[in-house]
Amino acid sequence: MPSNPDFLPTPGGPRTVLFVAFPDMGLLDLTGPQTVFWAASKALAERGAPGYVRHTVSLDGGLVQTAEGVALQTVPLAAFTNVPVDTVVVPGSPNIEQVLARSEPLIGWLRRKAKATRRTAAVCSGTFLLAQAGLLHDKRAATHWALCDLLRERFPSIQIDRDALFVREGPVWTSAGVTAGIDLALALVEADHGRDLSLKVARELVVFLKRPGGQSQFSELLQSQTRDSADFDELHLWISDHLDSDDLTVETLADRARMSPRNFARVYKQKTGRTPAKAVEVLRLEAARRLLEDSKHNVDQVARRCGFGTEERMRVTFQRNLSVSPRDYRKRFATEPAAPGRQ
Repeated sequence: MPSNPDFLPTPGGPRTVLFVAFPDMGLLDLTGPQTVFWAASKALAERGAPGYVRHTVSLDGGLVQTAEGVALQTVPLAAFTNVPVDTVVVPGSPNIEQVLARSEPLIGWLRRKAKATRRTAAVCSGTFLLAQAGLLHDKRAATHWALCDLLRERFPSIQIDRDALFVREGPVWTSAGVTAGIDLALALVEADHGRDLSLKVARELVVFLKRPGGQSQFSELLQSQTRDSADFDELHLWISDHLDSDDLTVETLADRARMSPRNFARVYKQKTGRTPAKAVEVLRLEAARRLLEDSKHNVDQVARRCGFGTEERMRVTFQRNLSVSPRDYRKRFATEPAAPGRQ
């Protein structure tokens, strides 16, 4: 059953995918998903099954220059006026506000085409174009983490998922920054042809096994470095290397920072927005998530390695922060099925 009831697909035929180009778009936003659909088509051909007919399109056709300076040859949008289109993929731009100001004809086309297309997807700041077209009103959406505040300011009805790699809301899919467009495209392929094909494509492209949409866009350590907290970058790295220690107290961290405990606690909260204890907790949580996703350690071993001490303490932390138990998290996000005794 198609996501969009107005879309009438050709039974058993190839699916037409349009990749929308516009001046100053991000190159990888477009070519990452294109490569996924190309690899999927190749894999489907090996099975004797129809794949994806892929076209790079633009408002007027011809050469379109990306933000990186690469020019892509495109087909005019008008060429697909009467062509059944399965999927439209819209990239973002590092200068999305300027793009929005000059893209009303393209936005109008997106608004109209979405009604006759099974699904519409946006990568990174391409979410703004879908929002401007009215496709995300009162819907959940994702975009690059650095643009979440701007998206909320311009489109307050959108329910922004700040951490998600990608979000599906009926026929509309949105993703986080740049390389998350690959995760989005793999999810689209999986929705069409199943997990086995999407994993085959992931292996073909030598990318990490498809990351589920609920995974965080960025690490807690990276997040701490993007805040006004450069004074504590060295401390955060030290904490990450000593998560199994049971002595990560305010006094210990203050000593590493060469500050008094009281002053350290005050300044740390002021600069990072977190207490030292909460910072240790989220770094332990992230380390545990990585081990649950990628390692063969059982849950109790993960708890000890990450400094929780017991599985129960780790379970409480997971429930408080992620609303899921460590075992359920592993079942959902592990890159391979858990072996007996590993859960």
